[in-house]
Amino acid sequence: MPSVRPLAEADLPQTWRIARTAFGTFLGAPDPENFWRDRDLHRNRFRSDNVEAFVADEGGAVVGSNFVTRWGSVGFFGPLTTRVDRWDGGLAQPLVAAACDAFDRWGVSHAGLFTFPHSAKHVHLYGKFGFYPRFLTAIMSGAAAADAVLADSTRYSAAAAGARAAAEAAAGTLCDEIYPGLDLGGDIRAVAAQGLGDTLLLWKGSRLAGFAVCHWGPDSEAGAGFLYVKFGAVRGGAGAAERFARLLDAAAALAHEAGQPAILAGVNLAREEAYRQMKARGFRTEIQGVTMHRGNAPGYSRPGVYVLDDWR
Repeated sequence: MPSVRPLAEADLPQTWRIARTAFGTFLGAPDPENFWRDRDLHRNRFRSDNVEAFVADEGGAVVGSNFVTRWGSVGFFGPLTTRVDRWDGGLAQPLVAAACDAFDRWGVSHAGLFTFPHSAKHVHLYGKFGFYPRFLTAIMSGAAAADAVLADSTRYSAAAAGARAAAEAAAGTLCDEIYPGLDLGGDIRAVAAQGLGDTLLLWKGSRLAGFAVCHWGPDSEAGAGFLYVKFGAVRGGAGAAERFARLLDAAAALAHEAGQPAILAGVNLAREEAYRQMKARGFRTEIQGVTMHRGNAPGYSRPGVYVLDDWR
């Protein structure tokens, strides 16, 4: 049985090739080895301070990998992939165990993953580790908008160091109100440091009303032609629906400004108001998965929460 060890930078070309081939094969792509050439879900995560990565190593050969992300008190793992010729060989279980060890070490209060809802094999595997399937997450696309405006919004990359720290703190406060300890500071800094896109900051006076961590470009997780909202949220309470509409408008304007014709974002269907608003605005589901939560806890996937995220 292969051993599990921390991923090293030299492993990245091999892990991403295995991952692309695995997803391409599972999803029925005509040329699996050239699937997802327009993005990278491994290198940027490896270089992020809030991510740990592991490989399954067999005699010096990498045969699988898993990435574990921490958003403050929230953790999720994936993409977890193994070499296609080793499917059903038990490689995934030690990689899931390594992720669970990381969750325990970090002391997260909510942990989960995104998987394929039609795959009984995947759901069964993760169920062995205490993860339960809950609501679907729709990965939805919408058009960029040349006539949308970025009113009352700023970009994290344009801020000075002191203002960046203040924006991170404000985003942390907003997220803590949604779920205690939820914190996207690691992703905000990683996107800026690696040039993967930018973080959109939406203001109401001097108070942060919402924000969106956005990717675009071939080194990011977006895919060709998309501004990808990896995480977006608005302050809850009275006026949340209007703030969410403003955030979607601002993201549409930023997509146009960045030269991307479309937006891609995930929304968990338990957040029914957010999902309904996106449907009403013309967003359509491209793919859907199911989030599995440790201990069957809802976390921040519940009605009244206006959050966009994607645990792939």
